[in-house]
Parts: sequence; C-alpha cells; structure tokens
Amino acid sequence: MSNTKSSNPDKLSYKLQEIAEAIHQYSVLCQGDILSVLALLRQLEKLHREIRDGIFQETLPDNRQALYSLLKDIEAEGGWPYIERMRLQDLMVNLETIAEEDS
Repeated sequence: MSNTKSSNPDKLSYKLQEIAEAIHQYSVLCQGDILSVLALLRQLEKLHREIRDGIFQETLPDNRQALYSLLKDIEAEGGWPYIERMRLQDLMVNLETIAEEDS
C-alpha cells in the first residue's frame, strides 16, 4: 500500500466534512427537481467509480500485514463503501403508489 503522502487526518476529515455539507446543500436546492437530483446521484456514482477504479486500487496493500490492517479498518468502520442503485421495480412500485393516491 503506497501511503507515501502522510496528511493530517484531522485536516482531511474536515475537508471531507466540507464536501459532504456542500453536496447536502446542493441536494436541498435540487429538492422538487427530479432531473437535478438524478444528475447529482449520477455524478456521485461516477466519482465513486473513478476513485474506486483509480486511486483506491492503486493504493491497495502490497503485503499481508497491510491487507490485514485495511480489512480490520473496513470491518471496524462499517464495511465496504457501496453506492446502491434503485431497482427499476422499486421505482415502478413508487409510481403505482403515487398513481393510486392521485385517483
């Protein structure tokens, strides 16, 4: 694992919190505009994929001890990051419910 850059964890945590807050604020602005919300979700999924397939894979552990440490952290901190897509069937159920309420 190439952890050649040692940054201050508190600074990184603060930056990440700022990013999360900005995304949350944007999502609130998009409320009621389904296409904007969908664009936001697509962008988040794209970023997730880019980070996972690029930087993350490049920094994966290169020895057992580092791999064990990573797996231990993943287990302790809540598992593997994953962005779940809404299934089309779930969307259809929501649409049917809305249609029934409108009738």
